[in-house]
Amino acid sequence: MIPTSRRPSPGATFLVLAAGALSFAMLQSLIAPVLSTIQSELDTSQSTATWVMTANLLSAAVFTPILGRVGDAVGKKRTLVAVLLTLAVGSLLAALAPDIGVLIAARVVQGAAGAVFPLSYGIIRDEFPAQRVASAVGTMSAVIAAGGGLGIVLAGPIVDTLGYTWLFWTPMAVVTLAAVAAQLFVPESPVRQPGRINWPAAVLLSGGLVSLLLVVGKGGTWGWSSAPATGLAIAAVTLLSLWIVAELRSANPLVDMRMMRIPAVWRTNLVALLFGAGWFAIFAFLPQFVQTPIGAGYGFGAGITEAGVLMLPMVVTMSAAGVVSGRIEHRVGPRAQLVTATALSMLTAVSLAFAHAEPWQIALASAVFGLAAGLAFSSMTNLIVSSVPAQQTGVASGMNANFRTIGGAFGAALMGSVVTSGLQPTGWPQESAYTTGFLVLAATSVAALGAALIVPSVRRATRTSPPDAEGPLDAVSPPDAAVPPDTAAPPDAEAGPRTAPITRSEPSRAR
Repeated sequence: MIPTSRRPSPGATFLVLAAGALSFAMLQSLIAPVLSTIQSELDTSQSTATWVMTANLLSAAVFTPILGRVGDAVGKKRTLVAVLLTLAVGSLLAALAPDIGVLIAARVVQGAAGAVFPLSYGIIRDEFPAQRVASAVGTMSAVIAAGGGLGIVLAGPIVDTLGYTWLFWTPMAVVTLAAVAAQLFVPESPVRQPGRINWPAAVLLSGGLVSLLLVVGKGGTWGWSSAPATGLAIAAVTLLSLWIVAELRSANPLVDMRMMRIPAVWRTNLVALLFGAGWFAIFAFLPQFVQTPIGAGYGFGAGITEAGVLMLPMVVTMSAAGVVSGRIEHRVGPRAQLVTATALSMLTAVSLAFAHAEPWQIALASAVFGLAAGLAFSSMTNLIVSSVPAQQTGVASGMNANFRTIGGAFGAALMGSVVTSGLQPTGWPQESAYTTGFLVLAATSVAALGAALIVPSVRRATRTSPPDAEGPLDAVSPPDAAVPPDTAAPPDAEAGPRTAPITRSEPSRAR
C-alpha cells in the first residue's frame, strides 16, 4: 500500500490508466483493416478469419461487466493489474500464433481486458478530486475513442513496414509496462462494494450475451431463419430472462437491476445501444467504401494506408472533443453534449449518403463524426458515473460499454446485410446499397437523438464532508433525476438500488 504522503498525483495515475486503455482500444480496431492479410498469411478462409474479430467482441462483452464488478468488490487496482497482464499474455500469444485457431484463442484472452475501461473510470472517480472527475473522464473517453481510430490509421503502415505480427508485439510491450506502472503508481481505490460475486448470474449473462452477439453477427451468413440462428435467438432470450430473474432475487447481485432502472442510467444505455450501431458500422464500412476500386463506379481504390489517412480527421476531432467535453461540463452539461453528439452523428450519416464522390467529402464527414463520438463517449460515461453510487461505478460503466458493443453488433450486421443485398457482377456492392445503408444509420441516429432528449440532467457529485472525513460522497440530483442510494433518500425510494454501504480499504486521506 502506498503511504498517504507518497500517494501518486492524479496526473501520474491518469497516464498509467490511459496507456492501458489506449492499447486495448487500438487492439480492437487494428485487425479490421488487415483481415485479408491475416487470411493470406495463415492460409485460412474469409469466414474463419472474421472470427478473429468476433471472438474478441464476444470475450469483451462477457468479461467487461463481470470484471468491472470484481473490481468494485476486491479492489480496482488489483483487478486492473491482472487485466493488463492478461492483455499482455494474449498479445504475446497472438504474435506467436502459428495458425488461425491459436490466433482466435489469443483474441479471446485479449477480450477479457475490455474491463480496463470501467476499472479506469472507477479509479478516476475514487482517486480524483470531485471537481476534476468530469474533466478526467472526458479525457479518458477521448483516449479510448482515439485509440479505436488510431488502430485503423496505423494498421496499414505497421503491416507494410513490419508485418502483421507487430500489430500484437507493439501493444504487448506497452501493456506490460503499463501493468508494472499500475502496480507501482496506481493507488488501491478505497471504495468497495463487499460481498461475493454472483457466479451463477455471471454464467447466465455470459451465455445470453454470447448467444445474442452470435446470432446478430452471424445470422446473415447462416440465414436468419436457419436452425443455428433460431436456436441462438431462443437461447439468448431465455438466458437473459433467467439472468434478470436471478439478479432480482439475489441479495448480492452481479448487476443490480434496481440500479439499471435509474432513469439517467437506462436512458443513457439506450442511447449507447443506438449510437453504438452507427459507430461500429461506420468504422467497419467506411474504409471498405474508400477501398472500392474506381471501376465499380464509386470509391477511390485506396489501400489500407490511404484509407487510414482519410479516417485521420476523425481521430483528431474525436480526441479534441473528448478532452473539451469534460472541461466544459460545468457550463454545458453531459445531457446537452449527448444531444449534440447524436445530432452530429445523424448529419454525418446523411452527408455520407449523398456526398461521397470526393475524398475531401469523406474526410469532412469523418471529422464531424469524430466530434460526435468524442462528445458521446465522454458525456455518456459522465452521466453514468454521476448517477450511480461510487461502489457501483465499475459494473455500471461496464454495462454501458456492453450496450455500445451490442448496438455495434446490430449496426454492423444491419449495414452488412444492406450493403451486400445487391452486388455487381464483379462482386462489389452497388453504390445505391451504400447510400441506403448510410440512410439506415441516419435513422438509428434519429432514434438516438430522441433517446438523448429524454435523458434527465444530473449534477456532479459534491463532497458533503471535509476531505479527511470518513463519510461517502453524496450526489446532488435535480428532482427529475434518480438519487443514488448513498444520498439521504429514504430506504423505500424508487430512485435507485439498495446497496451495501461503502467500505474503505485504508484510512482516508486528504486529496
